[in-house]
Amino acid sequence: MSAHKPASRTSTDATYPSLAGRVALITGGGTGIGASIVEEFAGQGVKVGFIDIADKPSQELAARLGENVHHVNADLADVEALRAAVDEIAEKFGPISILVNNAAHDERHALEDVTSEYWDRRVAINLKPQFFAAQAVVPHMRKLGHGVIICIGSTSWMLGKGGMAGYTASKAGVEGLMRGLAADLGSDNIRVLSLAPGWVMTQRQKDNWVGEGDAEDILANQTVKREMEPVDIARPVLFLASDEAAMCANQCFIIDGGWL
Repeated sequence: MSAHKPASRTSTDATYPSLAGRVALITGGGTGIGASIVEEFAGQGVKVGFIDIADKPSQELAARLGENVHHVNADLADVEALRAAVDEIAEKFGPISILVNNAAHDERHALEDVTSEYWDRRVAINLKPQFFAAQAVVPHMRKLGHGVIICIGSTSWMLGKGGMAGYTASKAGVEGLMRGLAADLGSDNIRVLSLAPGWVMTQRQKDNWVGEGDAEDILANQTVKREMEPVDIARPVLFLASDEAAMCANQCFIIDGGWL
């Protein structure tokens, strides 16, 4: 990969005063892109609750970021556990006005190996929680008179990536879900939109899916010749959640390094 890296946050980086004091819920916030989103929101003065079953890194993240960040360990595939986690975060911080549906699991799988149970689990992790998390926070947003729901999708299905049909089907479904929710909730002053990342170099990606030569192939397919990092997704999420993006809704924002 290119040695060039995005600059660390400085005092001249964008701040969003409209976010300060709001309450955000991030699913899958313990590692990778989710952890970067949690950290960036916390840096804007947002009270952040996040749900993740990866207990150790989640606890370490919450401890490092301080009292305005709260972790709940829950299996998002369990709808009742998800609802209970949302209630816990709201009880601690107040009504939730920002939801980032980030949690996903991009496990590869061969066509011949997929069982009915395995398929259902892919949907239960990658798509179903996005709806039920939205359902759980909408009453908070209606009470407040405003809200933002950001659904994290993927460019994988747009590019026709093979070897993970359950994942790509679920991520394609995220776009349909976003459109339906946007139509249902816009009149309540709740903006719903999606963000589709390209190949972000999280530690999980590096450990599991980026083999010898893959890094060079990824760079060859990006017009921006450096690796994408979690913060490259987290910072656009901040903008889209802020009042500066007040008319951004019912659209998918692709952030992929300019994939050719």
